[in-house]
Amino acid sequence: MSKKRPSSRLTHLSQYLALRGVASFMQCFPADQNLHTAGTVGALYARFSARRRRRAEHNLRLSFPEWPEERVHAVAEESLQHMFRLFLVDALVLHRIITPASWPRYIKLGSIGPILDRLIRGEPMILVTGHCGNWELLGHFFALIGYPVVALARPLDNPYINDWLLTIREARGTTVVTKWGATPILQETIERGGRVGFIADQNAGDQGLFVPFFGRLASSYKSIGLLAMRYDVPIVAGHARRINGRLEYTIDCTDCIEPADWADQPDPLFYITARFNRAMETMIRAAPEQYLWLHRRWKSRPKHERKGEPIPEKLVEKLQALPWMTEAELERIVEHSNHPPPVPK
Repeated sequence: MSKKRPSSRLTHLSQYLALRGVASFMQCFPADQNLHTAGTVGALYARFSARRRRRAEHNLRLSFPEWPEERVHAVAEESLQHMFRLFLVDALVLHRIITPASWPRYIKLGSIGPILDRLIRGEPMILVTGHCGNWELLGHFFALIGYPVVALARPLDNPYINDWLLTIREARGTTVVTKWGATPILQETIERGGRVGFIADQNAGDQGLFVPFFGRLASSYKSIGLLAMRYDVPIVAGHARRINGRLEYTIDCTDCIEPADWADQPDPLFYITARFNRAMETMIRAAPEQYLWLHRRWKSRPKHERKGEPIPEKLVEKLQALPWMTEAELERIVEHSNHPPPVPK
């Protein structure tokens, strides 16, 4: 591995010191005031970062074709405000103020029966969520109530910020592993009856499994479904959604995919991957302004699109076999795949 150039180390260090300085300064003010400040910063960012705002609006426009332009613009800006609230406030204070004694003041439990039942019985499971609401809060909450999660995460490019935030993330019991060399750790966790967590809406590249997500094919990692199939464990989809614009959240379970659900499917891996993507879509629809729409979820494209060919009939048959697929949704997916919309620069 090549060593970091001095200029890179200096840049990383300056970024780290600046972030620590902002974090220390903001601790002088109440959390609600900091949320308002972070939202203002996000609104300014939306106005002055035209490229990222256009990307968010592009993704919203294709995901919600029935929305008027006014709502597209508003939700794109709210999404960027949400991002800054997460990174400048939530990420720095939630692990400190939400403790085993205080969590009921900040967290409301919604429909999480399927999760709690398995936690109490000590059964292994795979937890999935997306970049919606506060994905970091889920692992933190389960660790607080005595059921820590081993979470897979991509390390940040800045090693100083990465190490600092990793210390914060693991302060209450969550174990964070990187994508490289994570497989044995995840397997061992499942084998001993533990819980592993994935942020499952990340782009998996050209070699990923392409399944529906908001009416378009999106590349998803095969590893989640393969792990569930190998160990015959359920996949539970959940999210923590901000309420009242404050440091208050509702935790909900949107779906529980049991081994019996995929046992008789013609393509179990495709079914599992499509279903947890559908569960994440349900989460996002509950609060679209709390999703990171500038996230490049649809960056990679399936082979037939890259070659300029029509969607293969075998893929259409797989889509038709999904129990929840409607004719209108299938037509939308096929149309987008045969005539891919241009991506904004």
